[in-house]
Amino acid sequence: MAVENRNILKRIYVVALVILIMVTAIGVKLTNIQWVEGDYYRKLAKERSVKNFVIPANRGNVYSSDGSLLATSIPNYTIRFDALAPSKENFDENIKALSDSLSVLLGKSSSGYLNEFRKARANKHRYFLVARDLSYTEYMTIKGFPLFNLGAYKGGMITEQETVREHPIGKIAARTIGYERYDENGDLKPVGIEGAFGYYLNGKDGKILKQKISKGQWKPIRDNNEVEPRDGYDIVSTIDVYVQDIAHHALLKQLELYEAEHGCVVVMETKTGAVKAISNLGRASDGSYYETINYAIAESHEPGSTFKLVDLIALLDDDKIDTSKVYDSKGGEIAYYGRKVRDSHEGGYGKVSLARGFEVSSNTIMVQAVYENYKSNPKQFVDRINNLGLNKPLGLPFKGEGVPKIPQPGQRGWNGISLPWMAFGYGVSVTPLQTLTLYNAVANNGEMVKPMFVQEVKEWNKTIKKFDKKVINPNICSEETLKKVRAVLENVVKKGTGSKLYSKDFSMAGKTGTAQVGYNRADGNMNMYYASSFVGYFPADQPKYSCIVVIHKPNTSMNNYYGADVAGPVFKRIAQKVFTDVPSTNEVKNLKKHNVLQDKDYVTYNDKLNKKPNTIPNLKGMSGMDAVALLENLGMKVKAIGIGKVKKQSIQPGQPILKNNTIILELS
Repeated sequence: MAVENRNILKRIYVVALVILIMVTAIGVKLTNIQWVEGDYYRKLAKERSVKNFVIPANRGNVYSSDGSLLATSIPNYTIRFDALAPSKENFDENIKALSDSLSVLLGKSSSGYLNEFRKARANKHRYFLVARDLSYTEYMTIKGFPLFNLGAYKGGMITEQETVREHPIGKIAARTIGYERYDENGDLKPVGIEGAFGYYLNGKDGKILKQKISKGQWKPIRDNNEVEPRDGYDIVSTIDVYVQDIAHHALLKQLELYEAEHGCVVVMETKTGAVKAISNLGRASDGSYYETINYAIAESHEPGSTFKLVDLIALLDDDKIDTSKVYDSKGGEIAYYGRKVRDSHEGGYGKVSLARGFEVSSNTIMVQAVYENYKSNPKQFVDRINNLGLNKPLGLPFKGEGVPKIPQPGQRGWNGISLPWMAFGYGVSVTPLQTLTLYNAVANNGEMVKPMFVQEVKEWNKTIKKFDKKVINPNICSEETLKKVRAVLENVVKKGTGSKLYSKDFSMAGKTGTAQVGYNRADGNMNMYYASSFVGYFPADQPKYSCIVVIHKPNTSMNNYYGADVAGPVFKRIAQKVFTDVPSTNEVKNLKKHNVLQDKDYVTYNDKLNKKPNTIPNLKGMSGMDAVALLENLGMKVKAIGIGKVKKQSIQPGQPILKNNTIILELS
């Protein structure tokens, strides 16, 4: 019996020892968790229940030079409801009024909302969807409704925001305006102005602290953000919506007429290099056209006869010959090293001057002139091309600018036919914008300026950075050469290959071009097609704009692929509409109807427009940036809500202006 009791006692001791060891281990572990690893586990618990979320900053807007909104970030709101957050007293007291308010704003029946809210509370729903795709104005209105105005904890309102990039006036100049997005590999793909100036547009992200309320569902801890997002700056581009619309539709019309593969048009302000319009349209499989590649900037190809301007400048400025020098077109066909150069006009042009040869775009005349004067020193001719900047990219801020190709004497690729082929635009490769930059320099009294797409960076009406014109070459040639070149370019339109474009109502100058693209490829003629172009400036005597039109692969079954016929009409249509920049008949009638234009004397009319008003103007439809500047100039204080153009104004038009009075503008 004693032995048995002793054994039981031993077992009790063993069990007690095991329990003691376990308790000691648990105590050590608890102590370790509390004091040694406590910070780690507290941090882990907090991360799993409370977390900072990024609030993306609104990207800045992209405006046209006339203040129209080209690209903007629109905040999009979703409202949800934590049905357990409000107390029973607050819920019962306010839920009917909340349902009535939502019904008035969103159109759904009040009883429908009331039933859904009560059902959500009964089911302990903490993430009930109230409304989505709301504007900022709608969000702010709902935030002030009964119950929701008590805040996130007492009222249960949960707000989710996302930002959507919109183009309010459509996809004009889409490739040039561009975008910033990530590809399938997670790499940033910057395109156009949006990509090049992302540093200014992006702003700085904010942070908001949220608490986990159920699986995958989080709600803000408080109404205020931890870090407020700072919106990006606005970019004011050089694009003019009026000119852009003209250029886009003029190009589209001609592409459709000739069923061309693709084409581009650029309109540039002569003095500054500011690009006022740029359109790049490619043909889809269904025959429609849309902005694809930025051909004007990215596509480097053989220019054909538009390159002959280089011949003329070089020959005259190097004092080789004068425009009166006569050459024989030799029946419209000459040969170099067994390769033939032909004129488009069968039989050639007989014996004509250099100037006339340029005007009728004679390949045989221009090639003979260049070869005869530079064959012993081709480097002199190529150096002229290099000095004009055609051997290197323009250095635009955009990714993917086309790389030019200018053969250099003594280097690989140079041979006997390089010089004569260069003389009529073959064996060389430049982008349309490079060609336009050269012609623009002729129009700009010899000063070559870099094409410019952005004129300033702004924060409302405050200029953060201004972009001035950049001079590439102050003098591309002598004044004497320039005078002769401009006279010949004007004659191209008056009595040369561009004579179909001539108008007695307004003057133009320029050069036609027709290039066979791909004629020397390995698979022969299968890839050969025509690229038709016209480049020049207007008005001819006092140039304000330069313009280039290039149309690739027009339908040759129409038996017409020459630059004057395919690309020329686009140039003329743009020049005609921009040059005769006056209000239409309907616009004038509209002005008269509203008592704006009552005086026949336009000087009196201008005086009226420039006179400082003493009453509040009608700001509806005006860009927010311009409206703020206008009102501040009138001595008023301005508060703007939202972005875009003025939708509402707190002080109605016609009310007297009181200095330092505050006016609230609602923008949309």
